[in-house]
Amino acid sequence: MPHDALPPDPFADDPEDPARAFIDDADRLDEPISDEERTELLADLSDLAVYQALLEPRGVRGIVVDCGECDEPHYHDWQLLRASLEQLLADGRMRPHEPAFDPNPGDYVSWDYCRGFADGVTANESAY
Repeated sequence: MPHDALPPDPFADDPEDPARAFIDDADRLDEPISDEERTELLADLSDLAVYQALLEPRGVRGIVVDCGECDEPHYHDWQLLRASLEQLLADGRMRPHEPAFDPNPGDYVSWDYCRGFADGVTANESAY
């Protein structure tokens, strides 16, 4: 979802914003992302487009990521992951989002699986 499609924050730039009490110092990003991080994000977005093109027609709905903070798998549909990466690229951070509701784990694969699948397709096409 594009950032401008959301309603405006009524406390934007308000030093008395009551939500500030809930924000960790680690969540406050005053520095833009580095050139290296930008390059990595652009590569991830490019890879994601390839993975979606190869795997979505086969019934894969998106990517599963094991969260180091909560030790739970997080299921991201293709569009949600793309939007999150684009927001990270634009804003230097991601907004919180609702997790997938009752996802079927069989519909999601890991980033490593996607990379291996794409490498296999490329190697197979190069063999001919």
